[in-house]
Amino acid sequence: MSRSFQTKGICAKTINFNVENGKVKDVEFVGGCPGNHAGIESLVEGMEVDDVIKRLRGITCGHRESSCPDQLAVALEEYKAENK
Repeated sequence: MSRSFQTKGICAKTINFNVENGKVKDVEFVGGCPGNHAGIESLVEGMEVDDVIKRLRGITCGHRESSCPDQLAVALEEYKAENK
């Protein structure tokens, strides 16, 4: 099931993703830096949800309190909370 997460405080406006059997699939950032997003999307493809959260949570971007990787982790945390 495809999910859409509205980001806060970063360039990308939305993150679309799927989770299948506990693994992250089909991540797509809408807006922001295409090259960086392509790298994140490729690196997390097929990773366990908890591993992505552990690696990306808390990363900041310059003076911002969050970043695209951090917001993906937040989206996955929200997904986990809704699917207990």
